[in-house]
Amino acid sequence: MIEMNEIRQMSDKDLTERIVVERESYKKLRFNHTISGLETPTILKIKKRDIARLLTENTLRSKASSISTND
Repeated sequence: MIEMNEIRQMSDKDLTERIVVERESYKKLRFNHTISGLETPTILKIKKRDIARLLTENTLRSKASSISTND
């Protein structure tokens, strides 16, 4: 699980890269779960929440930058 403090400390580039990596990881886990099942299917829920946290921070940063450029 990714902590929000860790996410906030990432640079914009790192955040974008991490979103891509986490999405790929989630897709692979989902595929593996469909084919053979996972030992702990709750990992899918955790991954999905991590992706949501990353996307939320990305959205907040983009909104903050658009507000600061409009001033």
